[in-house]
Amino acid sequence: MKKLLLFFVIAFSCIAVRATNPPDEGMWLPMFIEKLNYKDMQRMGLKLTPEQVYSVNNSSLKDAVVGLGSNQMPTGFFCTAEIVSPEGLLFTNHHCVYDMVQKHSTVENDYLTKGFWSQRKEDEIPNEGATASILYRMEDVTERVFADVKPEMNDQQRSSKIREAISKIEKEAAEGGKYTVNVKSFFSGNEYYLMVYEVYEDVRLVGAPPSSIGKFGGDTDNWMWPRHTGDFGILRIYTGPDGKPAKYSKDNVPLKPRHFLPVSIKGLENNDYTMIWGFPGTTDRYLTSWGVKQDIDINNPATVKIRDKKLAIMKEDMDKSDAIRIKYASKYAQTANYWKYFIGQTRGLKRLNVYEKKQKLEKDFTDWVNASDERKNKYGQALKLIEEGYTEMEKYTKSITYLNEAAFQGPELIFFCIGAMQLHKYLESHPKAKNDETALALAQEFKKSLNDHFKDYNLETVLR
Repeated sequence: MKKLLLFFVIAFSCIAVRATNPPDEGMWLPMFIEKLNYKDMQRMGLKLTPEQVYSVNNSSLKDAVVGLGSNQMPTGFFCTAEIVSPEGLLFTNHHCVYDMVQKHSTVENDYLTKGFWSQRKEDEIPNEGATASILYRMEDVTERVFADVKPEMNDQQRSSKIREAISKIEKEAAEGGKYTVNVKSFFSGNEYYLMVYEVYEDVRLVGAPPSSIGKFGGDTDNWMWPRHTGDFGILRIYTGPDGKPAKYSKDNVPLKPRHFLPVSIKGLENNDYTMIWGFPGTTDRYLTSWGVKQDIDINNPATVKIRDKKLAIMKEDMDKSDAIRIKYASKYAQTANYWKYFIGQTRGLKRLNVYEKKQKLEKDFTDWVNASDERKNKYGQALKLIEEGYTEMEKYTKSITYLNEAAFQGPELIFFCIGAMQLHKYLESHPKAKNDETALALAQEFKKSLNDHFKDYNLETVLR
């Protein structure tokens, strides 16, 4: 089962490679720390109380962990950062600020190559559209989401009731726009959790090392262990003078956080307690054997094949001039990141015999089901239906992958035109709305996207 994990999780381990206490992979929601994890975490060396880790009413570690996003998708986090000073300073990864550094780079001021360091707060660079979100609280709302769902409903009716419930819950929790709210489904829609965030829209670049440090090893070292990359970048959150989230203004002031993580210079020792807290992406841990086989045989090879070609085209043009190199640096890095990931994932799935292990799990499940007439009636068709679904889907899987990779994520103009659809649809459905507020706002947003798009555009590369 795939689940979107745009939320705080906890995983803990020991720092030594051959740790005395083997690591617990997680992932865990911090709201359950006292109920599920705290005794194990104490045994491994945690000295904080549950309230110091996660609390709604008092400052805690959760208030120092930040999700980086954009104003279009403020909780569509692409990276995690942590507050490390009483003035809103953020530490994150170099690859997380790479796009920001690229946007501010020119041939004359090539921050990608030389790095960027602000000596004063006045020199910190605003990043239009960047957001930083801090979790305020979370809540299990599964029962509320399913309150009006009946067993006899079809999928369409069920989905409609779930959407209605989620919309109501999110509207209530937003408190009139004070918070940004998401109700997220977990375990393929079996559980639902409310996430309430404070979203800050003034995020400035403070520092980033040159790519020779921040991307040391390049694609060769990416996703590999050990790593020798200086993979860090520094940002700062600003607020309005009243301390509340605000859009960029020269009058804004550094965030005064509820909590920040002090940086220790004491060093580390073997078996020191270690905890990873952040906003991961997605997991396919509960994928069935048919899904695993489809990834190994179809999805991953098709994705790698298309990205091989895209990377070769970009690289050839980037080598022709510094101007093109800077324009395509972020696009190249984003494409190469999951190109390398899917190569490694396929190798790992094969090496670890994941397909065969999934088959064994499914056989054990079938034996368990067949041992009871009640279970046979309830679950007897489950795996058969999943297999039939994958068999039907397999007819189109490669074509869909090629369409996504070579069309929607291929020629830049196609993706750009998709971005214009919102304005087009609004004007088409409101023929007299040429100068109303919504039309003007959409037009202004589209105009800005024009500038952003063609700033990093090279016609010869696109035509290839």
